[in-house]
Amino acid sequence: MSDIRAKMYLVLEDGSVYSGQRLGAEAETTGEVVFNTAMTGYQEMLTDPSYGGQILVPTYPMIGNYGTSEADVESNRVQVNGFVVREDCEEPSHPLSEGTIHDYLLKNGIPGISGVDTRAVTRKLRSAGVMMGIVTPREDVSGALEVLSEAPRYGAFDVVGEVSTNEIYSWNGDAGEQSRAYHDLLGRARQGGMGRDVANGSGERAASENLLKIVVSDYGVKLNILRSLRARGCEVVVVPDDATADEILSHKPDGVMLSPGPGDPELLDRSVESAKGLAGKVPMMGICLGHQIVARAFGANTFKLHFGHRGGNQPVKDLETGRVYVTAQNHGYAVDADGLPNELVVSHINLNDKTIEGLRHRDLPIMTIQYHSEASPGPHDSEYLFDRFLSMVRDGRSAEEADTQSVVSPTL
Repeated sequence: MSDIRAKMYLVLEDGSVYSGQRLGAEAETTGEVVFNTAMTGYQEMLTDPSYGGQILVPTYPMIGNYGTSEADVESNRVQVNGFVVREDCEEPSHPLSEGTIHDYLLKNGIPGISGVDTRAVTRKLRSAGVMMGIVTPREDVSGALEVLSEAPRYGAFDVVGEVSTNEIYSWNGDAGEQSRAYHDLLGRARQGGMGRDVANGSGERAASENLLKIVVSDYGVKLNILRSLRARGCEVVVVPDDATADEILSHKPDGVMLSPGPGDPELLDRSVESAKGLAGKVPMMGICLGHQIVARAFGANTFKLHFGHRGGNQPVKDLETGRVYVTAQNHGYAVDADGLPNELVVSHINLNDKTIEGLRHRDLPIMTIQYHSEASPGPHDSEYLFDRFLSMVRDGRSAEEADTQSVVSPTL
């Protein structure tokens, strides 16, 4: 493959063309074009499974200035279809940097473009809405549009099945737990009363241990969710997206978390059925796509947003406390407030467009949020929601243990 950074083009389905130079692999790709407004965290974005099937456009003008590192990934591979930036840094400055963003994309076979007016692309998507696009080296716009017209449209196919795990596994940590960020996370968890040192290896919980066992349904889970649970003293088991309620319950969890992920929740009937089977049997928390799946399990509808919420600066109000949080978000669909079932109560709202950002069940130990409490990248304001969920799980476990102890053997 040539090292020359040749011309590349981003062509949108409305015929708009944006030119630049090759960034990463010398290849052609299609996908839904979306933008993210976060100022840092480009490697976390690239490896976030919720970007599966999409071409990502960060609005921050300089990308790659602190290089790339194994400690900054959110999954085991780059998940985006393509990457479009204003400028990439060829000489990153960071003691832990392992290479440039160009080399990182090249190594992972992901095509991109540098030198694009990303503000213009963002303004286009904000006004016209997200649309399909193609990253291509071909100058023939009509030919590029023909390829694009034949590509599967985002939202018309199941992306979750492409990003979820195929195997059940216990989470025993990764390189991210050697980073400064994880030690800061662990410190914040301790301040919240939930953190503790967790030895490597999960296995069966010993009688002397008080670890909570959380099963995570992987619709495109970010590793920082697993790290956040582990930092709070949890034994974490991850199961595939198609795991049934019975399969999940067979692990005897204290609680279940439904993870974020990509695509349209209307295509995930299997996951909705699983959530229905879990309701009332185990405490649950849904994050982002998991939030939408829980809502649909109780009869709510979802809809596609004009250009989605993607970035680290979305204001969300917690209706229980009245406090406003700055949140990290990455979603293109939302729960419809019209026809929301009576069992579900809105717990959080977005102050920009008043969309639903969180739900709780009136009677059952179920809570959901539309945004990212693990916030990687993003602010740490909402990490308290992990503590709130685990407090709910502890309460459920204590009640179950009390019920067990109250059973009196019949007198012979």
